[in-house]
Amino acid sequence: MENKRERVEGNTKDPQEKLPFNDRKESIYSEILTGLKLEQKELPPKYFYDEKGSALFDQICGLEEYYPTRTETEILTENIDEIVDSIHSNSVIIEYGSGSSIKTKILLDNLPDLGTYIPVDISYSHLHKSAKALQSRYPNLKIIPVTADYTKNFDLPSIASKTKKNTVFFPGSTIGNFYPKQAIAFLKKVANQVGSGGGLIIGIDLKKDPQILNLAYNDSQGITEKFNLNMLSNINSILGSNFNLDNFRHFAEYNLQFGRIEMHLVSKVDQMVSIGEEEITFENGENLLTEVSYKYSLEEIQEIADQSGFTLRKSWVDEKKYFSVNCLTID
Repeated sequence: MENKRERVEGNTKDPQEKLPFNDRKESIYSEILTGLKLEQKELPPKYFYDEKGSALFDQICGLEEYYPTRTETEILTENIDEIVDSIHSNSVIIEYGSGSSIKTKILLDNLPDLGTYIPVDISYSHLHKSAKALQSRYPNLKIIPVTADYTKNFDLPSIASKTKKNTVFFPGSTIGNFYPKQAIAFLKKVANQVGSGGGLIIGIDLKKDPQILNLAYNDSQGITEKFNLNMLSNINSILGSNFNLDNFRHFAEYNLQFGRIEMHLVSKVDQMVSIGEEEITFENGENLLTEVSYKYSLEEIQEIADQSGFTLRKSWVDEKKYFSVNCLTID
């Protein structure tokens, strides 16, 4: 048996360590400034996920109001035999936004012959901590963590290119964080990455009573507020900006017209924030959009699968029809 330390391979450099501006930081700087200069200021939700943000999201997943995690877990558990039957035994499982890989264990426990698991996450420290924990649970599984922004092009380990049956696991309804056209473009990239014969197991949140949705994003313990505000702390750490977290408050509400939750940070005062050589002004009461989370009907899931080059094989839903897990393939 190979040494466990050697088995946890992958990227070894933390892309968020505090270094002088390099190409990556310049790219982040440009991306964030572009969003902050829009008429409706916005920030990409991927910046929620430094180590603290990832830990806060794990707490959110356990909240009573936040139904998606427990509902998706229930769907995976109750339908695991059918789900793993859709995955070829010689597949490489690639998970986007793996986080703590909690739901992944349901798959891995039922895929004893799986050779390789590749978790992909933007948070280096959280990713490698989770990968080491998984390695102790599955000592015979090759685990190759990749620190990357999966919304952009990135290189997979060579073993993935040698396997014709790659399967992407994308739970959590993160696809809802993309605007519809972006979601289709992203799924086309996934289709190209897995290639002919490959597949995608994807969790997608369903449309439902807006009151249920509003409660899910405004929890009584204030964990979602901490999670939302931590994005500013993460950006301060990466870029040396001076967002004052005390000057913003959390606000989230379901937009019935667009079928999406919109999460904001609202400025409590007139203020100015410095980012590099730029200064961004906020008026008292101005909204900074930090996340959209689109909800889909089963018919809309079929439509985005068709438009992205996938074939929708099956959708599994819970009894209340709150959430769906979907199997898509490339023929």
